[in-house]
Amino acid sequence: MIENKGPLSGITVIDLTTEVLGPVGTQLLGDFGAEVIKIESLAGDPQRKNGFILAEGITSIYLSINRNKKSISIDLKTDDGKKVLQALISKADVIIHNIRMKSTERIGIDYESIKKINPKIIYCVATGFDQDGPNKDQPAFDDIIQAGCGAVHLNSIGKETPEFLPTVIGDKSVGLLLSNAVIAALFYRERTGVSQFIEIPLYESTVAFTMLEHMGGMTTVPQSGESGYLRILDKGRKLYPTKNGYFAMLPYTSEQWSKLFEIDDKVQLGSELGIADRLTRNLNFSVIYSEMSKITAKQTLDQMQEICFKFDIPFSRINSPEQLLIDNQLKEVKLFVEDVHPTAGHIRYIRPTAKFSETPVSVRSLASQLGGDTKQVLIDLGYTEVEINSLSIRGIIKT
Repeated sequence: MIENKGPLSGITVIDLTTEVLGPVGTQLLGDFGAEVIKIESLAGDPQRKNGFILAEGITSIYLSINRNKKSISIDLKTDDGKKVLQALISKADVIIHNIRMKSTERIGIDYESIKKINPKIIYCVATGFDQDGPNKDQPAFDDIIQAGCGAVHLNSIGKETPEFLPTVIGDKSVGLLLSNAVIAALFYRERTGVSQFIEIPLYESTVAFTMLEHMGGMTTVPQSGESGYLRILDKGRKLYPTKNGYFAMLPYTSEQWSKLFEIDDKVQLGSELGIADRLTRNLNFSVIYSEMSKITAKQTLDQMQEICFKFDIPFSRINSPEQLLIDNQLKEVKLFVEDVHPTAGHIRYIRPTAKFSETPVSVRSLASQLGGDTKQVLIDLGYTEVEINSLSIRGIIKT
């Protein structure tokens, strides 16, 4: 058993979330040392069936976002199921869910009901849309949010048809926001003794995340220019060609730009394009990048890497997912970890990346089978073997 020394050790989180956003946030809390008790329906989190299937109820996606959690499976529609939930809530520090607010009263997990059970609990809900708006009862998933938040539009400029980003950017980024908000509320409670209600709206949070660099002329009132960050949108953010492939580089000082234009004896051209001044470079970036592509096209990938390293210019080759496994940096820091899962067998996962000098994070358990921890959690609550067997026989829990 790996010792838990994480900064949130001693904190208990009741996790009623499903899909991606909530589990990303609660996994981070678990990585940081919190005891996370994931409550699932008898059918289980839908992500148990999405992604590459490793074993019954365990997929690549589920495994990636549900480590350091205990899985208990309960029918919360039953009175006895609700009693189990209430017993857990009475001893917890945090409860997190992504159930639509209009349904919470029906199953007894609205804020007022939870506060009566445990006045000190922090209550966090991940909503699709801010509950002060007209869309508060609408369902929301990453596809819907990407389309609505501006990401699809920005990603589709110059393309024949609109395209999603090839990642669930809203769910993952807002999941990180959720964990930060919970930790902030825990800190506030530690100082004041006061708990609180937290809402994390997916749509509004993803709009804020997407538009951070794209406000542009919308920043002024009235709007004084186009929205968007032109370096990204107007083909300014591009990969450079070489004789044997493309690469990424980002010279960010005048000296670095000058050194690059010296490669092909283009110093005069660089001067004419104003590479010595950041503001001038920003105005001429399309022409500068076009000329720089002509220079790099005469070099090999190895030559460009050597040049960039020599002048401290950020550089990267283009890695496929499989190439990440042999990346020297990632191998040295052991980002990918191999382990044996009880049902999925020999597996590989990405370890927590945050590093603490005094309170190290750890992977204490891999994602559990559905209801794999139900019995032990109920025993810890004081249930007897007879009571647990009765709940199981009556189909109220899954063990």
